[in-house]
This record gives sequence, structure tokens and C-alpha cells, in this order.
Amino acid sequence: MSSEKGIWKVIGASSVGTLIEWYDFYIFGSLATIISTKFFPPGNATTAFLATLATFAAGFIVRPFGALVFGRLGDLIGRKYTFLLTLVIMGGSTFLIGCIPAYQTFHFAPYLILILRLLQGLALGGEYGGAATYVAEHAPANKRGYYTSWIQTTATLGLFVSLIVIIAVQKSLSTEAYNDWGWRLPFLLSIVLVLVSIVIRMKMNESPLFAKLKSEGKTSTNPLKESFGKKQNMKMVLLALFGATMGQGVVWYTGQFYAQTFLLKTCNLEPTQANTWIGIALLLATPFFVFFGWLSDRIGRKGIMLAGMLLAVICYRPIFTAMYTMSDVKTKLEESSNITTKKIINPDNSNDSLIVKTTAASFVDGSKLLQTDKYSQAVIQTGNNKPLETKKTVTLAASYQWKLIALIFTLVIFVTMVYGPIAAFLVELFPTKIRYTSMSLPYHIGNGVFGGLVPFIATLITVTPGSNYLSGLWYPIGVAAVCFVIGILYLSNKTDENVNDDVNEYIHPKN
Repeated sequence: MSSEKGIWKVIGASSVGTLIEWYDFYIFGSLATIISTKFFPPGNATTAFLATLATFAAGFIVRPFGALVFGRLGDLIGRKYTFLLTLVIMGGSTFLIGCIPAYQTFHFAPYLILILRLLQGLALGGEYGGAATYVAEHAPANKRGYYTSWIQTTATLGLFVSLIVIIAVQKSLSTEAYNDWGWRLPFLLSIVLVLVSIVIRMKMNESPLFAKLKSEGKTSTNPLKESFGKKQNMKMVLLALFGATMGQGVVWYTGQFYAQTFLLKTCNLEPTQANTWIGIALLLATPFFVFFGWLSDRIGRKGIMLAGMLLAVICYRPIFTAMYTMSDVKTKLEESSNITTKKIINPDNSNDSLIVKTTAASFVDGSKLLQTDKYSQAVIQTGNNKPLETKKTVTLAASYQWKLIALIFTLVIFVTMVYGPIAAFLVELFPTKIRYTSMSLPYHIGNGVFGGLVPFIATLITVTPGSNYLSGLWYPIGVAAVCFVIGILYLSNKTDENVNDDVNEYIHPKN
């Protein structure tokens, strides 16, 4: 076991690579709005956005398969080289996304984007388990929650870095240049970050626990069979999924990704303003990953994780209602407005003309609205005044800044409660020789499938006839509630001092 001084080098090397992988993975979600206009057929903005979210979700769905492939490699050949390989696959895929021509000139763009997104998902499926296992196998037993929680910060920091890069690019370019080609820069930049991380990871040593097993000839010859073919270990895999990672996954993606989608698409907030405020909230909340990891070493993992799920179930609707109310211009007193109309003759070589109506409104509270409505002249002549497309951009007054940041911060606190202790919890469930495989699968099903589908399913529910802006929350609330009940009944609240036992007992003796 490494000294506590040496553990920081291990954490640093593991965290840098994992942060970059999360950056690569989430840059797609952060740019989902503009990607929907670049890589998917025009004509129906809602359909294009749902297609983008579905492609985004595809990367999550394949994460369990990546967990099986790379988890098996990690238990056979070692932690170090496996998550070095995942880093290369992730970085290369992200870079190539930035190189793909737009749909107008390359109609195969949606399919190529999907393939690269699947490769990203496979790579991330192998990354997290390797990094968490690597750090845990270097850490002192009584500080495992604290040290592995530093790995947990990388997911949020990866999202934070992606937002910073996007905002920096937006501010350094004109709106026209950014929408034309500047949005590609965050994807292309990833190749530089990946090369730096590869150099760092090449200098890492193998996990001491795995190296010891390998030198003694005790590594698993068939990690998949030992992980899922033995009843007792499979029982722990299912308990980890339905009693912890399933709820943790939906809380994570609701608090950080669906919240962003909600602010941009449902509340129509101006992107730079929304992303800046989200970034501030993420930065303020990130230290709590470490706090709750540290706390779990003292009072146990169960209580903290389940409390985070319960708070999410209770508070989601009030918090999202408050965010929506702040941005709803119908509740604001209008101070002034200006309407301009222009006619575009034969757009896209069609025989019709397009009428574009732009409304710029200011409100007493200092907020502003810019709304663009596009009408078909041929349709207007038939007496139908329904616009073909409406785009709203709401810029909130500065007085709302800290109110909205506080709401987002609260959502991320729930994330830190469920996510801070989860790596130590999973590591302590499984024996060293099959740990990479065993812990990766439930983690990536819980996060990749249940959690990763939150933005898509919640948005799909929201646009269904008869639904309202809060309807999409029923999915994460329902999943978190079920996981909370299972966790209360079957998880133990103790931490395990020895991660090398064949299978650690995390269920009540009566079960």
C-alpha cells in the first residue's frame, strides 16, 4: 500500500486523465443546442434537438458494454494500461466530432456522430472503474472515502471546464463566427489535453494490490465469469445497481445536465448567461464531493447517499418551479418593446417566401426578451398565422444571478451527497481480482442507462401533449424513490476496512 504522501501523486495522475475524459464526454451535451442545428436535418427544431439528445444518450447506453470490455482487460492485464487505452479512444473520438462537416454538405453526419458517440461511451465505460479502483487500491483503508472522492470531483470539473471553454470561445468570437465554425474549437482542443494526460499516465505505476496478485499468479483468468457467474457476487452487483447507482445516476444527471437543458430549452435563458451561472454553482459545490467522501469514512456511506436521493425526490419540483418562474416573461411587467419584420424571398431555393418577425422587449425588473418568429408567406395567405418556428432568448436581470445560482448549487449538493461516497462504496463490495469488472458494470448501468437517459426521457415527456414543464421530473423522481427504498431495506451503513476479502457483506444478515 502506498504512503499517504504518495497517494496525492496517484490521485493527481488519475484525476487529470479522468477529468479530460469527462470534458470530452460532456462537451457534446453542453453544445447539444447548436449540434442539433449542425448535424441533423433542418425543418423541425424539436425533432432535431430530440435526435441530438438521443445521440447523446447513446453514449451512456453503451457504457455498460465498455465496462465489461475494459473491466475484463483491467482485471487481466492491469489498471494502468487499460485506462490509458480508454483515454486515447475518448480523445480521438472527440477530436473527430469537431472535424465532421455539417449536415447540409454531408448527409451522413448524423450516423458518423452516432458512431463516434458510441466510441466515447465505450471508452468512458472503462475509464471510471479503472481510476476509482486504482486510487482505492493505493489509499489507506480508513481514508478510502476521502481519497476516492477526489476522483468524484472530476466529473463535475469536466463539465465545468467544458462550460469555461465554451464561454471563452463565445466571448472571443462574433456570434456569426461562433455559430459558423467556432463551436468546433472545444472539440478540437481536446486532442491537446489528451496528449498531456497520456504523457502523465505513461509515468504511472501499476496498482500495488493488483501487482501483488499478478506476481503471485492469483489474478482472475475469467473476470466476467467470476463477477457474474457466481451467485453471491452477482447478488452484490444487483444490490449495487438497484440500491445505490441507479438513484445516484438520475440525481447526478438531473442536477447537472437536465438542469442545463431545462434552463436553455424550457426557460430559454441566454446561453452564455445560463452557462456562466451554472459554472459558478458547480465551482462552489465541487468541494462538497470531498466533504461527503470524508464524512462517509466516519459515519458510513449509506446514510449520506440515501439522504441525497430523498432530498432530491422532495425538492426537485419546487426548485425547478422556482427556476421557471424567474425566467417566465409572462409574469413580468413589460416596460417597452420593439417589433421589426423582414421578408426573405425564396429561402433555400424554395418557391415560398419567409416572413421573420423579431420582438425585442424590456421589462421593469431589468430582464430582456428577444423573440424571433418565422412564418411562411404562403401559409399566412391561407389565414393561418401560426409561426413555423419560434425562438426565444431571455436575459435575466443581474438581481436574479445569486438566486438562480443558489438553486443550481442546491441541486449539485444533492449530487455531491450521492456521488462523493459511491466509489469507496463500490470498491469495498468486491474482491481485488475481479473488482474492476464487478464495480464497473453496476456503476455504468446506473449512470449510463438510468442516469444518462434523464435529459432525453425528461425532455420527451415534457413535449408530450398534455404535459407541462415539470412533467419530465417524474422520471428521475421515480427512479430515485425506488432506489431509496431498496437502499433503506438492504444496504448496511458500515464501511469495510478490508477490500481484499472475497466478498464483503453489505446486506443485512437476515438476507
